[in-house]
Amino acid sequence: MLILYVSALFAVVLMPAVTRIRKLKIRNYHPSRAVAIVLLIAIVALVLAVFFTTGLPPVMRDLRNFSDDLPQRIPDIVARTKKFPLADKLGIDTVAQRAAGAFDATASYLFTSLPLWLSHVFDILTAAFLCIYFMLEGEHAYDFFLSLFPTTERQRLDKTLKKAERKVSKWLLGQGLLMLVLGVSSTIVFGLLHVRYFLLLGFLMGLFNIIPIAGGVITIVIAAGVAALDSWTKMAGVLTFYAIYINVENAFLTPRIMRSSVNLMGLTVLVALLLGTALAGIVGALVSVPTAALITVLLEEYAVHKD
Repeated sequence: MLILYVSALFAVVLMPAVTRIRKLKIRNYHPSRAVAIVLLIAIVALVLAVFFTTGLPPVMRDLRNFSDDLPQRIPDIVARTKKFPLADKLGIDTVAQRAAGAFDATASYLFTSLPLWLSHVFDILTAAFLCIYFMLEGEHAYDFFLSLFPTTERQRLDKTLKKAERKVSKWLLGQGLLMLVLGVSSTIVFGLLHVRYFLLLGFLMGLFNIIPIAGGVITIVIAAGVAALDSWTKMAGVLTFYAIYINVENAFLTPRIMRSSVNLMGLTVLVALLLGTALAGIVGALVSVPTAALITVLLEEYAVHKD
């Protein structure tokens, strides 16, 4: 059931792209739905191939180097921190030891659990094929679903579900653009500042931007901590960049990118991510926000009483 739901949801998200491809005109020829889906699959495959061959290896190399270097760098960090007033009373040595142990355990889990993730390749392929079939024949399934409701309610439900479809697609597009902008800009800035593992940090900054507030706080703390391994000046540069970016994003990027989008509250997104992760792990987190957008539209139409 989870695979079916994920496949149907991704089909809904991808259908606007298929529709745009079908509108292309090449010498009085408009691509059919099947051709448009094949072209979309080819584009997605090309993007993934470029990412896994050129983008991911440097990130994984930085992650491995970071996990190897951190235990050796912790004594330097502790020595610097002890120069601050009241540092001894805060138990810096104990905190550093626990942090090192926690990071080692986390890094070990990431590498040892990779084969377990790869074992779900069959589920991923199944979901991909189902998604393709939903895009090809989804309209028939959708019409059958509507036929299960009384005639008087079909038009209202159809309008509501199409509104939810537009909301989900626009939110994902807008959020993806914001993640891309932050990831690219932070990678460039961290590289110019000569921060260690800048590719890994930039990737994490963009990836965790999907989590409102908490994601940004976590990644900027990590980036500032890594920069502090070299000098306080680099850490100040990282914090200054993020402060400037937050103001630019809130004042310029978000209003324009999300202007015609969704208006999902940050709390709604955060709760959806927590619930999705608790119920279905990584897959649940992946589909939690689109599901929250769908539920929000349904509640607004059928449950909220407007005066």
